[in-house]
Amino acid sequence: MIRDQGITSKIWRFAIWALAILFVLNLLAVIAAVVVNSFATRWLGTWLPAGWTTRWYFSAWKEFQLSSVVLVTFEIVFTVVIVSGILGVTTAYALARRDFPGKRLVVLLFLLPLLIPPLTYGIPLATVLYQLGLGGTFWGVVLINIVPSLPFVVLVMIPFIEQIDPRIEAAARVFGAGTTSLFLRILLPLLLPGMLAALLLVLVRTIAMFELTFLIAGPTTQTLVVSLYYAVFASGVRAGQSIDAMAVVYMVTTLFWLVLALQFVNPTQIVARAKHQSSH
Repeated sequence: MIRDQGITSKIWRFAIWALAILFVLNLLAVIAAVVVNSFATRWLGTWLPAGWTTRWYFSAWKEFQLSSVVLVTFEIVFTVVIVSGILGVTTAYALARRDFPGKRLVVLLFLLPLLIPPLTYGIPLATVLYQLGLGGTFWGVVLINIVPSLPFVVLVMIPFIEQIDPRIEAAARVFGAGTTSLFLRILLPLLLPGMLAALLLVLVRTIAMFELTFLIAGPTTQTLVVSLYYAVFASGVRAGQSIDAMAVVYMVTTLFWLVLALQFVNPTQIVARAKHQSSH
């Protein structure tokens, strides 16, 4: 009986590893195909392209006006990051330091945008923004992206704030520290790793946020991911290599910020902190 269980366990481990390896290989193959095709002069029915060129990147940059798209993308993303950071850190501090009736309900309401599909609240929210005259505008895109970004900052920052002993703040106030001085000299150095982690992850999330941005963006407020969608599905004949070149630009941009974010935060550590706090 024990031997049969051991064999079954080995089979399960082998199957799980085989599926994981197959998934990774399939993902790498898709990415490799896109990257290779973006440098190909012609690639039909062969293992490798007939030749190599970088002209598709120059063509995509000009055809899809990537300079303005990238600029708009980072203007929107950094605005979302700044606003979400200010509001999110303040809200997280209040929730971490104050106990009041209905606190759990308030936290749940904050986390709802992370728990439900974006289109569930995105469509009615976009309708309201259009009625307010913000449809297709810069601030319309910013506001709709703040809705899931703000709860994300709150979720990440609460465990970091709860790790700071309140007695440190009390001691600083006893010695005459005001609110501004307390934040800049005491709290900010302690919270900086968590803030960097939260804001960098918000940045990556906003760059990749398609559904909400697509609902509200106009011709001059499209982010890179929305422009990529239009490049693929809009009417007209476009070279596949140019579209793949645009996709590579998007992948590299997102990957750069994701790798940078992971230098400051380990997602498993955030989950472990959250579990530790919930167990108390």
